[in-house]
Amino acid sequence: YNRVWIPDNEEVWQSAEITKNYKAGDHFLCVQLEDGTELNYPVDPSALPPLRNPDILVGENDLTALSYLHEPAVLHN
Repeated sequence: YNRVWIPDNEEVWQSAEITKNYKAGDHFLCVQLEDGTELNYPVDPSALPPLRNPDILVGENDLTALSYLHEPAVLHN
């Protein structure tokens, strides 16, 4: 499964792994946070959460080398 960034009030962004296939029209995304917490994250089908880059790209000096370039990816890198 893919990993995504979920907005968080305290940490700004939290990494989460998708635990169930998402189908167009679903209103929730089943995810598991890094601490093991499972939750149904409400989503708008037109604005899904940003995907997380593979671990091999963490710490990359050249941000243009990232697969996904968005706010949480830049902050995490």
